Amino acid sequence: MDIAIIAAVITAVALVLVCLLLVMLRYLYRHKGTYHTNEAKGTEFAESADAALQSDPALQDANDNSRKEYFI
Repeated sequence: MDIAIIAAVITAVALVLVCLLLVMLRYLYRHKGTYHTNEAKGTEFAESADAALQSDPALQDANDNSRKEYFI
């Protein structure tokens, strides 16, 4: 093999590794600290926890005002 071909292959591999490293660093930087919650939408301005939960469509069938439970 010619020494120029070996040098070109080594350079190409090094360039691919550097590009992969840059893509990984960009991904880690952009997604740092992101998380998803399952909280109801639009409840951040409610007066109380009861008012926020009464408008939640997932809890409409379990709406019993006689007993209230609060979990802290």
